[in-house]
Amino acid sequence: MIPKECKRLAEVDFPIAVVSKHSAREKSIRHGHPSTLHLWWARRPLAACRSMLLGLLLPDPCDAHCPAEFKAKAKKALLDAPGWGSERNKQQVKTDEGLRKALLAFIGDVANWDNANHPGWIGAARELVKAAHPEETPLVVDPFSGGGSIPLEALRLGCDAFASDLNPVACLILKVMLEDIPRHGPELADELRRVGGEIKKEAEKELAEFYPKDSDGATPIAYLWARTVRCESPNCGAEIPLVRSFWLCKKANRRRALRWKAMPRKEAPPHVEFEIFEPKSDKDVQDGTVTRAKATCLCCGMVLPPDRVRAQLSEQHGGADVIFDGKGTRTGGARMLAVVTLHPGMQGRNYRLPTEMDYQTVWKAQKRLKAILSDWEKDGRKGLCPVPDEPTPAGGGSGAGRAFSVQKYGMMNFGDLFAARQKLALVRMGSLVAACESTDLQSLLALAVGRSADQLSSLVRWLQTIEAVASTFGRQALPIVWDFCEIQPVGSEAANFGAALEWIAKVVETTSITRMVGGQVQQADSCEAPLPDFAVDVWFTDPPYYDAIPYSDLSDFFLSWLRRSLPDAPLLRDPFDPANCLSPKDREAVQDESRNVAGRPKDKTFFEETMAKSFGEGRRILKEDGIGSVVFAHKTTEGWEALLAGLIRGGWTITASWPIATERTVRVRAQDSAALAASVHLVCRPRPDDASTGDWGEVLRELPNRVGDWMERLQNEGVRGADLVFACIGPALEIFSRYRKVETADGQEVKLADYLAKVWEVVGRSALEQILGTAEARARNGAAGALEEDARLTALFLWTLQSTNGEESHRRDAEIAEEEAEETDDEDSASSAPLRCKGFSLVFDVARRFA
Repeated sequence: MIPKECKRLAEVDFPIAVVSKHSAREKSIRHGHPSTLHLWWARRPLAACRSMLLGLLLPDPCDAHCPAEFKAKAKKALLDAPGWGSERNKQQVKTDEGLRKALLAFIGDVANWDNANHPGWIGAARELVKAAHPEETPLVVDPFSGGGSIPLEALRLGCDAFASDLNPVACLILKVMLEDIPRHGPELADELRRVGGEIKKEAEKELAEFYPKDSDGATPIAYLWARTVRCESPNCGAEIPLVRSFWLCKKANRRRALRWKAMPRKEAPPHVEFEIFEPKSDKDVQDGTVTRAKATCLCCGMVLPPDRVRAQLSEQHGGADVIFDGKGTRTGGARMLAVVTLHPGMQGRNYRLPTEMDYQTVWKAQKRLKAILSDWEKDGRKGLCPVPDEPTPAGGGSGAGRAFSVQKYGMMNFGDLFAARQKLALVRMGSLVAACESTDLQSLLALAVGRSADQLSSLVRWLQTIEAVASTFGRQALPIVWDFCEIQPVGSEAANFGAALEWIAKVVETTSITRMVGGQVQQADSCEAPLPDFAVDVWFTDPPYYDAIPYSDLSDFFLSWLRRSLPDAPLLRDPFDPANCLSPKDREAVQDESRNVAGRPKDKTFFEETMAKSFGEGRRILKEDGIGSVVFAHKTTEGWEALLAGLIRGGWTITASWPIATERTVRVRAQDSAALAASVHLVCRPRPDDASTGDWGEVLRELPNRVGDWMERLQNEGVRGADLVFACIGPALEIFSRYRKVETADGQEVKLADYLAKVWEVVGRSALEQILGTAEARARNGAAGALEEDARLTALFLWTLQSTNGEESHRRDAEIAEEEAEETDDEDSASSAPLRCKGFSLVFDVARRFA
């Protein structure tokens, strides 16, 4: 047992640079990585979670209260690790200081994904945990488990793990990863491939007539569509295909694009015809027809304003479906622009114009879908409607709801987000999964349907530079996509049901290598932890980021299909409101003022109160000698203030903080923001009930030295710019949070927001000292020789644009760059722009405060 007075390793030191390197690298690891089991947003890199957990679980060998028994066992465990038995290492671990350095080096090594599934490395890590906790296996709890990174790594290190989340989709992912896979092992992958293959084969047979091969033997793999509206000019009335770009392929060796021509017709509106050509230069490709929700008619040049575009698309329920007359002739709705095909014996993709047969198969699918719905009606509407009829998010506001715009275009139900063939394919795959008799396999198969839905909606885009699809959730939103891509759902291509099965099977195999013991998963509200007092050794969580990600609304996209694949699953429900067919919203800890709870908006106060209750529950269930950690990565000071206020009100004191770069290095994405690639890991202890009252003057005197020393340390670790700004919050809060409260000399309590204002000022002054020199930084308020405020602001702004890796801009990989270029062009900047920046942004008011 580690004495309460003994500091943990993560409270005194941490290998920031090494763990950051492995965490950032992990984002490019795909096959077999647990993140590919199913989409969940803002997952923490396993490397960061694994390393931080070890730092939280192990005592500091240099602490006077560190048990001697631990030191002896730790030395043996380290020297038994692969490649660690050298004479140099044997000499190093003989001293307490050397043992600390060795443990930190090991933590850095075990962050490597290549070592995470190596029995030798993980065996050594588990031995270290046993040495620190010899009496009983430590229990790690995460009340905001989400994608499961923290509890998964707890199991990998040999701990017990209790994972809970309010969200049903998150709970299903957690159940599969933390309970089902450890219980069954790698054999589950073989069974998944066998049963999933049978379902795929059956689905292919039933859907083949809706995806026929071409007469020349070519196989269509994708259909490129555009939503359409009508020109409202009195002398025109032509159909306007809503196209952002007429490019089909931008590869150097296969440049293809569409070229249009307006064709007049007698006694009918003019018509636009297309041809596919090979452009010699970019100038040969005509501009698209839609920008910021304004549509330009190709026949007369009239611009249809956004409100009329929305009104017309609303009449079509979003416009993803083709409108046919009684004879099967297309009269409106979605228009097929091109078909992507593969020819046997030929390399690369080919493009052709659509034929009447292409439309006839769509009409046939619509009739089949109508028959399925008719049968459901005749059967008394038993069970769920085959096509999701649950409402889409209304969106709006400046909080989390800004991520949604689909209702403005008439997509009121989740079924409206899909074209007819997409709905038919998902309905059939879901029904086949629902008929599966194995409960464990059913969950895995349902996740494959969920993965397929991500690729099978009318919000999927075609990436011209790499000739592949960008999934529905290329970003954390559900926006309108004007020209979308429909893939073949059950063939042999990389984005369909068969591919989803293989992705999941590889996760099962990889996760089973180290033979973890299963954890426990429960759907629960973080404000009401289902655990007794003083039961937990480590309380480690990655809470919601204020207003950054609307988890419940996003996950409802998947929940609507998962409920049809797993109609009896107890996790896929709202345990607090049986009448709610979607995920819980009222209790969700996000800032979204468009929603009201008990007559109050879910504003900053709601978020702060919810966080305080959650952190208070964490303090209640933590053992007296336990430790906590909170990860946060919000992009604004407002989000930080709300979280930190909740943390302090919840009864915690911060004892250390470590910024870990968890994102791949990317270029700065907007001129008014500084991207922060690091997530700050705050190490916490329960604040003693008898904590004293702090003196405001003493706190302010201690702050500059503490921040200055920390900035110097982080710069030596390669942390730069905006990363450095927010990483200084931790050490600053160590001073403030140790007290029950802080008072001025006249007895006035100092609010956290007032203290943080001083923190920003100190950080800004320290930054200016680096940029301009000490004299200029301190020559404020009009002193002789001082730079003007605008000059200081400019210097600070440019300083924040430095990345953690010391470069001011970086090329992104081709796929992500193309995805950004193709980003939805909705009129409302509030629904898209704030979500484009990953990580943090340094808001202008804060920069002015610095300057």
